[in-house]
Amino acid sequence: MDNSFEDQKTIEKYRKRVKAMAGFYKHLAAFVLVNLFLFIMKIINMDANDTFFEWGTFITAISWGIGLAAHYISVFKPSIVVGKDWEERKIKQFMERERNKKSQWE
Repeated sequence: MDNSFEDQKTIEKYRKRVKAMAGFYKHLAAFVLVNLFLFIMKIINMDANDTFFEWGTFITAISWGIGLAAHYISVFKPSIVVGKDWEERKIKQFMERERNKKSQWE
C-alpha cells in the first residue's frame, strides 16, 4: 500500500511539472506571436520620417520578456530560488515536528 501511495505522489508531482512546462510554452508562443504582430503593424504603419528602432517599438517585448524570463526560471530552474529538493525537506521537517508534538503528549 505504501508503494502505491508513493507512486501516486510521484505521478502527481510529474503531472504538475508537465502542466507548468506546457504553461510556459503557451506563454512563449503568445509572446512570439503578439510581438511579431506588433512589429509587423509598426512596419506597415510607419511614416516616411519614422524609424523602426525606437523605444516605443520594443517596450512591450522588453517588459513582457522580463516576465517570460521569470516564468522560465520558475518552471525550469526552481532550485535557483529555494535550492534542490527544498519542498521535500520542508515537508519532512513539518512531519517531524508534528511527530514530536504528538510524542510529547503521549
